[in-house]
Parts: sequence; structure tokens; C-alpha cells
Amino acid sequence: MLGPVILAASRSDRIRRLISAAPVTKRVVDRFIPGERVDDIVPVVRDLTGRGLDVTLDVVGEDITRPEQAAAARDAYLELIDRLKELELGERAEMSVKLSLFGQALPGGHELALANVRAVVEAAAAIGTTVTLDAEDHTTLDSMFAIHDELRRDFPQTGCVIQAYLFRTEADARRLAENGSRVRLVKGAYKEPADVAFQQRTEIDKAYVRVLKILMEGEGYPMIGSHDPRLISITQELAHRAGRKLDEYEFQMLYGIRGDEHLRLAAEGHRMRVYTAYGTDWYGYFMRRLAEKPANLRFFVRSMAGKG
Repeated sequence: MLGPVILAASRSDRIRRLISAAPVTKRVVDRFIPGERVDDIVPVVRDLTGRGLDVTLDVVGEDITRPEQAAAARDAYLELIDRLKELELGERAEMSVKLSLFGQALPGGHELALANVRAVVEAAAAIGTTVTLDAEDHTTLDSMFAIHDELRRDFPQTGCVIQAYLFRTEADARRLAENGSRVRLVKGAYKEPADVAFQQRTEIDKAYVRVLKILMEGEGYPMIGSHDPRLISITQELAHRAGRKLDEYEFQMLYGIRGDEHLRLAAEGHRMRVYTAYGTDWYGYFMRRLAEKPANLRFFVRSMAGKG
């Protein structure tokens, strides 16, 4: 399987330099990351929402080493919120954040990340929207869930992400599937050891369906993060069995992947949210997109060979 190899490469400075220097890289990266600055992303938000799609916006970046970098990340989100206020989209344009970007891994990082993300959540609430906490590798999750619980005391609409490939996720889903919760379910995109996560695609898919059933039968608001046609069909069936209306769950897909499907689901009346990342520190995000789906890797290789 190439996925684990690509995920390992996402941590390699040497490979980062090699890929970043390749002339074709920017053209390929632009497929998944439509801009580097907030001025680049505002027209993208207008376009997507104008076509009946919702968005969640991610300022890319990870593995920071200094508190001032965490503060800069917080300020980048606050700048984004200022621009979203002008668009008056409310919850149609929410934000996704990685707590590593807010200093979670630094000394005293739990409290630092909580303080930084709270400022963003407060500002988001002031313009009528919200924030979802992205899941990262399994060593960060207890801290992420604790921060999520803390934020929900004052901002109950704050969402979080759970990853189907982790053994712990079914228990997490049962705890989170409560009234008022917002939970995004994804397969998982980090290299995890066999003692904490399923390794085979078939096992991960089965786990995804088990967790999806828990969320659909619960009282919260499931957000289905998948491009898999089979899982999309299963979602629709489970929602029907649970008696859910179309506005009681949503689909989420990545910018640049299956754009026609985004529009098809929206045209059928589903809420379809496009996960849209932007920023200069794109490498880790980009490599995980390659690892998640073989077609993405083939697209990149063909482009590197001048055939894309």
C-alpha cells in the first residue's frame, strides 16, 4: 500500500524540498488548495456558495515550534472571520481548525491551544457561524476532545472530527452522538500503528459504517466526510431508516475532488459542504490528499511526467 509511504514522506524535509521545487507542483497543488491568501479565497467562497454549496475553511499549517507562530495562526483565522462577515453567509461558511497549528504540541500546549482557538470560536459565533476541530494523530485526541468539551460549554455548536480507522472511535461516537452535537466522520489520514488503528481498507470501511450508524441513530448532527460513492449511498439509506430529514445531516467533500458530485448532491436537496484549504504551508495537507486516494496520486504522477 502506497498510503503509508506517502504519509511518511509528508514528514520528510528532503522530500518536501524536492516536491516544492518541481515546476509542475504549483499547478497540481492548485487543484486542492485554491489560494495562499484570504484575498484569494473570498472569490472561491462566493463561487461555491453561489452554486448552492456550503464551505468549511481551513488555514493550512502544522508542526509549529514557537508560541508566536500559534498566535499568527489565530490571527489568520480572525482575519478570515472579518472577511466572512462581509459576505453575510452565517453558518454556510464555517471554519475547520487543527489544534497543532494553535500550539497544542508546545510546552503548556493544551492551555495555549485552548486560548487561541477560543478567540476564533468567539469571533465566529459573533458573525453567526462556527468552528469544527479537526482530528489529528491519535496522540493528540484526548487533548482535542477535552478542548471540544470545554468550548461547547459556551459555544455548543462547536464541532469535532472522529476517524473511523481508530479502534477508539465507536466509543467516542456514542459519547458524542448527543443532542446539539456536530460530528464529522472521516476515514482517517494519518499513519497510525496497528495497535490503535485498522490497517486494511475493507476493515476501515466496515468501521466507518458502524460509526455512521451510531451517529445517524443518535441525537446530534452527523457530517459525513467521504467521497466514496458506496458510503454516500449507505449514508442516505441509514438516514432514511433513522427518519432524518435532509437538513438533519450533511455531506462534506474536499475542494478539487468529485466536484460534479458536490453539485449533484446539492441539487437533490442535500446539504453539501466543501472543505476548502488555503495558505502557504500546504505540504502536509497536500501529501495526505495524495495518500487518501490513489487517483490523486496518479494525477500528480501524470502531471510530473507532463501528461496531466
